[in-house]
Amino acid sequence: MNQYDYEYSSPAPLATTVNSTMKRVYLKMTLGLIVTAFTALWAATSPAYINFFVGHPWIMIALIVAELGFVIAISAGINKLSSGMATLLFYLFAIINGLMLFTVFIAYSPAVIIKTFFITAGTFGAMTIYGYLTSNDLSKFGTYLIMALFGLIIASVVNIFMKSSSLDWIISIVGVLIFIGLTAWDTQQIKTMAMTADGDAANKLATIGALSLYLDFINLFLYLLRIFGRRD
Repeated sequence: MNQYDYEYSSPAPLATTVNSTMKRVYLKMTLGLIVTAFTALWAATSPAYINFFVGHPWIMIALIVAELGFVIAISAGINKLSSGMATLLFYLFAIINGLMLFTVFIAYSPAVIIKTFFITAGTFGAMTIYGYLTSNDLSKFGTYLIMALFGLIIASVVNIFMKSSSLDWIISIVGVLIFIGLTAWDTQQIKTMAMTADGDAANKLATIGALSLYLDFINLFLYLLRIFGRRD
């Protein structure tokens, strides 16, 4: 297909391709969330795992390093990986994340977790729909959101030592706002890339897009949980 064929092609096939890719993105993201949830639930109800986790403090560092490794491998190596390998790495990442997040089921009551999940799902759904449908260019906000995210990480590290409840409250609110914005921005970015992706490229985009939205959802959920968990 030459550039003229592309420029004058019917918008219907393009819309169908984009919709198909986005459906795969959301399906993989949802399956990733389910894998994480069941892994975390298993870990939270396994005395053997809990005892091992408590008795070996290094396991948390190992899991964090493994998570970063998987994110880098998927994000930076997506062009070199086969679509099947990229998908496998994504689900392995979801498992490792579940092994870290099992403490959620211990620290918070089921009522708070369920309430926060539905609030997260509603907020995420609204923002991803906005990012998909809006004609406004959200790319200009991306740099500011990434900069704000780095600032949030630095503030979180500082507060580990300060242990300020006020700063923790501010961090939680700002975290929610950042990931609300990132959800819309990532959605529009994925949609834009889907317009020119086909075949194996579309399969890889579905994986990298699922990873981005998965991280947005998880982080939004955790920051909201810190807010609503205070009332538990």
